[in-house]
Amino acid sequence: MTLPVPVLLTVDIIVLASGDIPQILLIQRKNEPFRGSWALPGGFVDPDEDIPEAARRELLEETHVTAGDELIEVGVFGRPGRDPRGRTVSVAYMVYFETAPAIQAGDDAKEAGWFHTNNLPELAFDHQEIIARALNKLQTL
Repeated sequence: MTLPVPVLLTVDIIVLASGDIPQILLIQRKNEPFRGSWALPGGFVDPDEDIPEAARRELLEETHVTAGDELIEVGVFGRPGRDPRGRTVSVAYMVYFETAPAIQAGDDAKEAGWFHTNNLPELAFDHQEIIARALNKLQTL
């Protein structure tokens, strides 16, 4: 019998704003792993926290953007090796704004910025895959 592997639970938030070319909100990571790389806002779910609430909290802490009930679940991402800190499963959510809200980096985000979805920097973790799925889902809404 194989013992279960501890699994860490995280959230990632895809924040999109409308335009001729939609924009996406990214943060530059202040800490390892992937320090200095651009990534989606997100982080670990606290033990006593509801998963969507964790997404709202992480978004607010890292970017000062508030997401209400508009969160749309994009999917669950859990490929082994996606996070060098250990077996990590992430629930990804998307929120869409007609106008890009003001942002300010906070918590473990060194910087925060808006990027056109067709001109993204190299991203940490599997965030390119998560964004691709979110953009596909957006087309069906």
